Amino acid sequence: MDMNESILISIKKMLGIEENYTHFDPDIIMHINTAFMVLTQLGVGPAEGFTIQDDLATWSDFLAESVRLESVKSYILLRVKMLFDPPLSAAVMESMKQMISEFEWRLNLEVETTGEKGE
Repeated sequence: MDMNESILISIKKMLGIEENYTHFDPDIIMHINTAFMVLTQLGVGPAEGFTIQDDLATWSDFLAESVRLESVKSYILLRVKMLFDPPLSAAVMESMKQMISEFEWRLNLEVETTGEKGE
């Protein structure tokens, strides 16, 4: 994902939703913003928080040019997927939960040890 790519469009692509299909945009935006709220609590991103309203916000708006926090993209995708389209398999769900927890731990560690927040 390009840093200048739209957050909404890139998450939709990863969910298998065409860019021009907007029916689910309000739901996906809500779930993306939920993930941003958790990241704010972990100390990642702007101290005042971050939200998107449409497809105009880009990854660089949130991460600036921080390559140390690239896992934010995978983290948000997993969070959105769990809320928007949860897996039917309990094993897959458990695996996704473990990945989410690991990303949270690693992102928090990155912020605490380097002070880099991505804002």
